[in-house]
Amino acid sequence: MTFDGIEPSILVPALAAGLLVLASHVPLGIEVLRRGIIFIDLAIAQIAGLGIVIASTLGFEINGWRTQVSAVIAALAGALCLRWMEKKNPAHLEAVIGVSFVAAACTAILLMSQDPHAGEHLKDLLVGQILWTTWDGLLPLAGVTALTLLGGFGLRWRDSPLGFYLLFAITVTASVQVVGVYLVFASLIVPALAAGGRLVRAGAVGVAGYVLGLLASGLFDLPAGAAIVLALVVCAVICATSLRDGRAA
Repeated sequence: MTFDGIEPSILVPALAAGLLVLASHVPLGIEVLRRGIIFIDLAIAQIAGLGIVIASTLGFEINGWRTQVSAVIAALAGALCLRWMEKKNPAHLEAVIGVSFVAAACTAILLMSQDPHAGEHLKDLLVGQILWTTWDGLLPLAGVTALTLLGGFGLRWRDSPLGFYLLFAITVTASVQVVGVYLVFASLIVPALAAGGRLVRAGAVGVAGYVLGLLASGLFDLPAGAAIVLALVVCAVICATSLRDGRAA
């Protein structure tokens, strides 16, 4: 353990990114649980990642606007397909979501198979690069977060099935490029699940998980994305246990 890794200039922007992700993902996660489509975020995040891989394969700059457009188009197309399946065959929607995730992941692997840096790209896609966050880089994420909160919960676009899927796709596309597929899923589902759908409690679990995960990453030189996911799980278990004990009392 070393305190040399506790560098505010790195950890504070990373925490700010995490708080922006939680601001949109916690309420969306509660909505996902209510709808019973638990793994939609994994599928949409992976499809958005496939859009990034396709752009990279075509030679586009990884942080360029054409890559962003590719990711958004892929995510929106995936969301529209899943919405269509929800109308046509809702009983098998979860199965289709799972198949979509696997198909997108395998397509990305095939596209990256000739890339000598494929392992690094795949790792970035899955666990993200939250420690590389800069204040300027937070501006697009902040804009999408504001759109999600205003459109989904101010204008109540989430009440429309199609509106929910499209809003979800845009939100996940922005966050997956900062925190990665695994942390997108954890930020959406873990706090909401642990808190029993209570927004404030779920937000507290999310904030605690990000703070503890980033501190553990700095102190023990651990990958930040994986550390935060595990910290979220630990905080969720503590929260769920306290809720259960409170009801038992």
